[in-house]
This record gives sequence, C-alpha cells and structure tokens, in this order.
Amino acid sequence: MSALGVLLKKELHATFTSPVAWAVGGVFLLVAGYTFSLSLFMTKVANLTYVFHQLYILLVLLVPVITMRSFAEERKAGTLELLLTAPVREISVVLAKYLSSLALVLVLLVASTSYAAVLALHGDPDLGPIAGGYLALLLLASLLVGVGTLWSSITENQVVAASASLGTFLMLWFADSVAYILPEPIDLFFVNLSLLGHFAPFVSGSVFLSDAGYYLTGTLLALFLTTRALADR
Repeated sequence: MSALGVLLKKELHATFTSPVAWAVGGVFLLVAGYTFSLSLFMTKVANLTYVFHQLYILLVLLVPVITMRSFAEERKAGTLELLLTAPVREISVVLAKYLSSLALVLVLLVASTSYAAVLALHGDPDLGPIAGGYLALLLLASLLVGVGTLWSSITENQVVAASASLGTFLMLWFADSVAYILPEPIDLFFVNLSLLGHFAPFVSGSVFLSDAGYYLTGTLLALFLTTRALADR
C-alpha cells in the first residue's frame, strides 16, 4: 500500500471514530431533516431549493468543527514533527487529512439524498436543479474543507483554527456585499469572490464552468498553501 493509502486509512479511522464526527453528523441531519419537512409541508412544492441553501449554511458553520483537528491536534501533541520526519511527502500528509475530512462531509451529503428520493416517490420534481444543487454542495464542501485544513496547519489551537476558518467563510460569503462601496474594477473582484454568488446558479439548474472553476481553484490553492506551510516548518 502506498504512503498516501496508509495515511488515509489512519486518518479515516481517526475521523469517523471521533465524537466530534458523530456530533456534527447528528446536528447536520437533524437540522436538514427539519428544514426539509418544514419546507415540504409549508410550500407543498417538489423541489429542494430551500433545503440546499440550508445545507449551504450548515456546511459553512460545521466544516470548521470537522477540520479544526486536522493538524492542530497533532501539532499540540507534538506528533506532527514525527510525522513530517517520516519518509512521506508533505503532499501525501495534506491529502490524507483533507480527504478524510471531505469523506465525512460526503457521507452526510449522501445521507441527505434521501430527501430527493422522497420527492421522487411522491411527486414529479425537476431533477436538473437537484443534480445541480448536489454538485454545488460537493464543490462547496471541497473548498471549505481545503481552507479549514489550511488554517489547522497554521495553528496548534483547535479553537483558533475553527474560528479563523469560520471567519474566512463568512468573509467569502458576504464578499459581494462589500463590492457596493468599492470603486471599479475592484468591486467586480469582490463580487467574484462570493461563495453564495457561485452557489446559487447551480441550485437553479444553471451550471457554469466559471462557477465550478472558482471552487476548484480555491481548493487547489488551499491545498498548495497547506503543503507549503508544512514544508517551511
């Protein structure tokens, strides 16, 4: 088995056996289920638009809790230095921690597809926006986990890592709001930084490569910076 495979197996075990994972999963599914039931009975419309926006908010709030332990825990315990002196590349360590956190988020998103199944059984939903919504959530999760992993690699305090991640997510969320007080062409730059601005088109069934590219580029940049942060230690 490759070094990445060994590390990933270790990180997956640590992630899915952590009490934090079960707590986050419980909160995510409880709030998502309540949102789905409420929107279905109140609107009586076979779509998941409101649910997708609620899941967007949940990811912004919960991903920092998932990623805060990635490196901060090992840095505080003093085991990160041992890991980095082992015959493994920094990128393998980063990918193992990133993929293990992302795997937990993906399990929660897969569990939420039961809502789409309910709509399909009892109605005639438009599958385009549903597929677009889940693609958007996948891309969003990828970026959020990448940024959360980056912050965890910088500090040994898990609370600081979670707070910094949440602060970054909120600033990206409301980046387009700042644009209205900025001159051209700086305002356009901040509009294009908006998490929600690139998320909303997917939910309406409109898939643009520029929106997907935003999330993928942000993810790769976060992973690159995390690798550099470890290499410079």
